[in-house]
Amino acid sequence: MAVKITTRAENYSQWYIDIILQAKLADYSPVKGSMVIRPRGFAIWEKMKSVLDSMFKETGHSNAYFPLLIPESFIKKEAEHIKGFAPELAVVTHGGGEKLEEPLVIRPTSETIIWAMYKKWIQSYRDLPLLINQWANIVRWEKRTRLFLRTTEFLWQEGHTAHASKAEAQEETLRMLFVYQNFAESFMAMPVLTGEKTESEKFAGAVKTYSIEAMMQDRRALQAGTSHNLGQNFAKAFDVTYQTQNGERDHVWATSWGVSTRLVGALIMAHSDDRGLIIPPKLAPIKAVIIPIFNNQNKSRVLSYAKVLFERIKTSYSTEIDDDEQNKPGWKFAEWELQGVPVRIEIGPRDMENDQVVLARRDTGKKITIPAKDLEETLGNLLEEIQNNLYHRALLLRKKNTYQIKEYAEFKEIFDGPGGFIESAWCGNPECEAKIKEETKATIRVLPLGRDELKNHNCIYCGSTADKIAVFSKAY
Repeated sequence: MAVKITTRAENYSQWYIDIILQAKLADYSPVKGSMVIRPRGFAIWEKMKSVLDSMFKETGHSNAYFPLLIPESFIKKEAEHIKGFAPELAVVTHGGGEKLEEPLVIRPTSETIIWAMYKKWIQSYRDLPLLINQWANIVRWEKRTRLFLRTTEFLWQEGHTAHASKAEAQEETLRMLFVYQNFAESFMAMPVLTGEKTESEKFAGAVKTYSIEAMMQDRRALQAGTSHNLGQNFAKAFDVTYQTQNGERDHVWATSWGVSTRLVGALIMAHSDDRGLIIPPKLAPIKAVIIPIFNNQNKSRVLSYAKVLFERIKTSYSTEIDDDEQNKPGWKFAEWELQGVPVRIEIGPRDMENDQVVLARRDTGKKITIPAKDLEETLGNLLEEIQNNLYHRALLLRKKNTYQIKEYAEFKEIFDGPGGFIESAWCGNPECEAKIKEETKATIRVLPLGRDELKNHNCIYCGSTADKIAVFSKAY
């Protein structure tokens, strides 16, 4: 069994690392800043990937794959892009024992290589829209890393689309933002805010960047996904034009959008507790574990009974049976709690005699005893209850720690203390934004969509008339 996990109250950052290492989700790589995703962690990512991939295909996107190595000259073609990514680039200068004529960049993102190909593929309005996604690995030379949240190499998906009009590109940008919101809330049980990034926070090379932002249990924000309206920036950089229906030529309009293995870190920090991992049932690789409780006298009968129930439910719910004879039930309970399996099914001699089972919820720890004949139906209902409870628990945390603040002294006091999300009016001046970050370490996470109740107030920092609502928080 795992050693003691550091509590959240004692050291939240160490608690997070303890869960990852002890639940065997990932480990540190010999390459500084990189991680090895272990089978249990990768199984969660595979579940996420499967759901998201279906969502992308339902919205008309197809998967493709583009090269890992990108000519350095491609990266330099879009001025804002190279400026934004230059400090993080990993560059290959030699190959096959010889110096390369042109250095190759290991992809930090794929806009440039993809738009070089789109120039070949797009000739007419009949070729649009072009809706492509790829699942890939990314390398960004990060100075400060943390497992899943920020590593030198990570896994992600990146969508890249081309459109015939500005309006179509904007529609696509928001469509994919809401796909991410739906995934986060419906499958991760993680409520998120949606909104636009400020100029200083947007993606390098984008016209507009939107994101989903979630509150973690330490009341910090985590950017969980982004969607970018690229305008015609990359199309102009790579001269990607098309013949319009009027017979004229115009540059296409573009979007890109992505989420990464950072979502695994978000899931851990949004739901887990001091006993270990908690996985929302919709993303749990194992939804239930059966633990037979026996001694030498009744072992064969209890195991046989447990295996009958296992065979009955395994096709409906991914289930394990822990019939290991080396460890005691208490050890097994703690181990499966650490792994975050949503429901534990306990079966002892008395349960067998009464044709019943005990179900233990991972989210609350509560137990119920039910007739064995009702196991399949009750388990399905219980998994749904757990999924909903995790979402509402996370939503309640956010509501309790979200404040509407008009005075800067109170604003600073909150960020000097417990933190959270602060909704305040902002004048739109990047100097005010920069000063707030310098003085409080808080940044504008989003300018939330569909909100106007704080408009026409005074800017939280300079006091001038403001027509924007901004959500501030300290963030990962």
